[in-house]
Amino acid sequence: MEASRTINYSGTFLSCFFDNNTSCVHATKDHTLVYLYSGKLIIEERNKETVVHPGECVFIRRNHRVKMTKLYADAGQYKGISMTFKRNFLRNFYSKIDKNHIPKKVKALKESLFRIPLRPDITSLFQSLTPYFDSAVQPTDHIINLKEQEGVYCLLNTDKNFFPILFDFSEPWKIDILDFLNENYMDDLTIEEIAAYTGRSLATFKRDFAMISDVTPQKWLISKRLEVAYDKLKNHNKKVSDVYVDVGFKNLSHFYAAFKKQYGFSPRR
Repeated sequence: MEASRTINYSGTFLSCFFDNNTSCVHATKDHTLVYLYSGKLIIEERNKETVVHPGECVFIRRNHRVKMTKLYADAGQYKGISMTFKRNFLRNFYSKIDKNHIPKKVKALKESLFRIPLRPDITSLFQSLTPYFDSAVQPTDHIINLKEQEGVYCLLNTDKNFFPILFDFSEPWKIDILDFLNENYMDDLTIEEIAAYTGRSLATFKRDFAMISDVTPQKWLISKRLEVAYDKLKNHNKKVSDVYVDVGFKNLSHFYAAFKKQYGFSPRR
């Protein structure tokens, strides 16, 4: 039996896992609405953990990174949908709505993760997409666009605070590069992805990074991983076989070679 399946329909993702659990770091460059059909979803953001059960829905604000763990349950496989709302789509949506219906003096909330109350319109939206899990027929771009519009109306009807969140078209904010790297050095990210997650183009990221470091971003990341590994081995009684994975290395031989190059001796334990 197929272990897992993820289908992307113009930014709407149908995820289905039959007999395995999976965990990934999800970078939300666009606003994302997530609905769970079956199984369990654990979302970790910094030190906060949110558990999503079947029939529940959450909204993840753009420009945030969360760790998502998808678990199958005894009663059945994991099934969920992630619907993204891109800037161009939201700009077009905003241009067509009656501005007189936009509430006044509403400030955008600071939270990045919102539980969406169970409402008939939310349930109806996602249940209408259920047939595409088990069908070879793909929804047309027009259908997906209509469903995304429906999703936006669901959010606006749920809470007026979503107006300033969804219709904020300012450029992605820039976050401190070193803060980001110190928090995410162990993740398997390309330099292009790191640039995007810090709100920069690749060229701007390289320029900004050169102002704070004399080495390349790749060398900085390796050095950081090795420093943390050294501390874990020396001061926390950790094993090499555990440490190299914890700090972001994929290959043990690569870890040994890099460690010896930086410290002049091989790691022990």
